[in-house]
Amino acid sequence: MQLQHLLGIEFLNPQQINEILDLADHYANKNRTASHNSNALAGCTQVNMFFENSTRTQASFEIAGKRLGASVMNMPMEASSIKKGETLVDTALTLNAMHPDLLVVRHPHSGAVDLLAQKVNCAVVNAGDGRHEHPTQALLDALTIRRSKGRLHRLNIAICGDIAHSRVARSNIILLGKMENRIRLIGPVTLMPSGISEFGAEVYHDMEEGLKDVDVVMMLRLQRERMDGSFIPSEREYYHRYGLDAGKLSYAKPDAIVMHPGPMNRGIEIDGDIADDLSRSVIQEQVEMGVAVRMAIMDILMRNRMQNNKAMNK
Repeated sequence: MQLQHLLGIEFLNPQQINEILDLADHYANKNRTASHNSNALAGCTQVNMFFENSTRTQASFEIAGKRLGASVMNMPMEASSIKKGETLVDTALTLNAMHPDLLVVRHPHSGAVDLLAQKVNCAVVNAGDGRHEHPTQALLDALTIRRSKGRLHRLNIAICGDIAHSRVARSNIILLGKMENRIRLIGPVTLMPSGISEFGAEVYHDMEEGLKDVDVVMMLRLQRERMDGSFIPSEREYYHRYGLDAGKLSYAKPDAIVMHPGPMNRGIEIDGDIADDLSRSVIQEQVEMGVAVRMAIMDILMRNRMQNNKAMNK
């Protein structure tokens, strides 16, 4: 798999997705043993640049890099030269002069990570850019589904909530569509993106109707930081109509799993009892699979980088 960067799911084909998930599955099993460390990235320098606050994703990338043997640096972007007026490109060129092997970037503007990848000589991983994509989240969700349901094709999957502002939703729609699943998008009209008919998914504005006989229920966080204006009447009304509780979940299949990318707003998007019900909820497994998927991605990118360097030096 000749990947130089991971900028989005849109650039992957089904075979590549399966190859990533197969390696991630190996790392997921390895991470549950005492010997979970590896030297796959020994001698490599990984720089994490998070221009937006993150707990799960940044910690997951840091743990993944260290388990693979990389030297990991988290850049404190709140104290970086960008805050002093330096452009993203100039920051990228400065970092490039230090010869890192891997940059992991989260940025509030769509397309910023792709621009940065054009300016550096190392591998770049998109850890979320604006409303565009969050490819590693979609891959970890896919691995969680595959391990829970035994397959990743021909499933009925409902993605519920703030579709319009969610890069997680966009990446999952692309990935799950490539893997021949039936996707339902559920939420109020105000939280559906423009051009929704082009997404190749069924759209529902009623939770009970949309959840009927689905295999997977994927809840989304209300992205208030990306909202300009009022998109819902109130949080109480939103929970009444679109928050996942036992009553609404009963319309899904009896063995349907419940997912959420986090952080969760309990009592707004999901009932706390549902989130904590280990017979249905795989939310904690999503967090666990995040480390494995990011290990797999970085392993693949660094192997490709080393092979390309060897070819150039011949």
